[in-house]
Amino acid sequence: MNEQEWRLLDADRSVEELRIDGWLLQKGERVRLRPRARGDVFDLTLEGKVAQVESIEQDLEGNFLVAVVLEEDPGAYLGLLRMPGHRFFFTPQEVERLPPDFPAQRPAAVPTILVAGIGNIFLGDDGFGVEVAQKLAGRALPYGVTVRDYGIRGYDLAYALVSGADYTILVDACPRGEPPGTVFVLEPDLTELDTPDAGPTVMDAHDLNPGHVLRLARSLGAELRKVVVVGCEPATLGPPEGHMGLSGPVRAAVAEAVPLIEELIARFSAGTA
Repeated sequence: MNEQEWRLLDADRSVEELRIDGWLLQKGERVRLRPRARGDVFDLTLEGKVAQVESIEQDLEGNFLVAVVLEEDPGAYLGLLRMPGHRFFFTPQEVERLPPDFPAQRPAAVPTILVAGIGNIFLGDDGFGVEVAQKLAGRALPYGVTVRDYGIRGYDLAYALVSGADYTILVDACPRGEPPGTVFVLEPDLTELDTPDAGPTVMDAHDLNPGHVLRLARSLGAELRKVVVVGCEPATLGPPEGHMGLSGPVRAAVAEAVPLIEELIARFSAGTA
């Protein structure tokens, strides 16, 4: 190891600065990563990447490690700079100084995507959207994706739409005269929300009719961008007294809808739809 100078900050073995061959490495400095040829396979994929020094730490054997955050990391862009999952560790010899005027390597803006499962679980197949949302919530999804089960809370969904997601995916049981369990994707004409016969802006608190919710959200100031509905033809919406549980065709449709929505999310995240 080359000559090093450091000043200890506290007892946690972190240091404020580290001198390497006359170069004073400090926290917050921007560096280029140069992992060793025999280093970790994942580290080698970061060759040439620009990063910011998050901390300089010393292990129990006296070796120094430089913790960095990739400058193009979407997590850093979203304000997650200090989440442990976004830090990588390199030796001081594996980082290279950048000139002060080196241009920032910022990621492209991450699109925000809201997936809203809606429906009444006490009305049989009307619980389709709720079931799909619960399945998606347990899966790994890209940055910027929010999955929520709104059930029958129409006002909650309307106010969520006011927050202004770039893409909204509504998941619901939609009777259209198709065979039960048929899954389809619809894109509502948002211009029709402003027509006089578009429907009420005042609605029941438990009304989850997608058209009514979108109209209410628009009246509250929502800037609706791209909205799609992933629907499923129900076999039954239950008798007036209601019942829980999806029919066989609609339960099978849940397994079809989940990868379909993941495909939509991937296209929206990549800006190809």
